[in-house]
Amino acid sequence: MFKRILVPVDGSEGALRALRVAVEMQKLTKAELVLLTVFRHHSLLEASMSMVRPTEPENLDDVLRGYAREVAEEAKKFALENGADKLRAFVKPGQPARTIVRFAKEHEVDLIVLGSRGLGDLEGYLLGSVSHKVTSLATCPVMVV
Repeated sequence: MFKRILVPVDGSEGALRALRVAVEMQKLTKAELVLLTVFRHHSLLEASMSMVRPTEPENLDDVLRGYAREVAEEAKKFALENGADKLRAFVKPGQPARTIVRFAKEHEVDLIVLGSRGLGDLEGYLLGSVSHKVTSLATCPVMVV
């Protein structure tokens, strides 16, 4: 049936619900569970327009990557505590929907399980949610929880 299940996680309640479902599916199918946290690249142009000027500026990409790692580790811990076994977690930069779909193709994912609403911003309301975009672009089955 399914050999590899991808669960994009962003720390939201919707992602946690999707992860619960994916863990239960893994128990039934013995598939490998793959977690993916995507963080948006922060350009120097965006940083130059910021009104906030810290005394010790950090590379915002490093801060976002660090937060994404924390989200991935928490999701991994949750999955293990709920009975997941074959499990890997990844953190990637990029536009969420396209990065999820590209990652799914590269890792030969059989199913993507994701939350219907995550931590999207105004863009999600104007251009469509990540889950909607993933269902439109993915070549494998997508389950929206």
